[in-house]
Amino acid sequence: MAFSKTFPRTKPDSSYPTWEEIYLSKEEELAVEQECHQENFKLFDESLRDAKSLAIRNAINTEENVTKIAVALFEKRASHIVFWKENKAKEKFDTKFKH
Repeated sequence: MAFSKTFPRTKPDSSYPTWEEIYLSKEEELAVEQECHQENFKLFDESLRDAKSLAIRNAINTEENVTKIAVALFEKRASHIVFWKENKAKEKFDTKFKH
């Protein structure tokens, strides 16, 4: 099932928006998922390095603490795949209904 998102589009002759549903093609959806996966991999790598640095600096440098810190940092930094897909749908909406 294709990913879709609905956006309001204003018209000059109406005070009420028209709701437009934007669908991502299978290719667009897979591309966004791959981009998100790559970005999350980089974020987790950065989170691990930052966690090691924080643990050493605060004298809590155990493997368990570093792992917990890294996961917490990653969760805080990582974007969810739905957010990425919504952004792609918004780009399509803006391109399709450009003023």
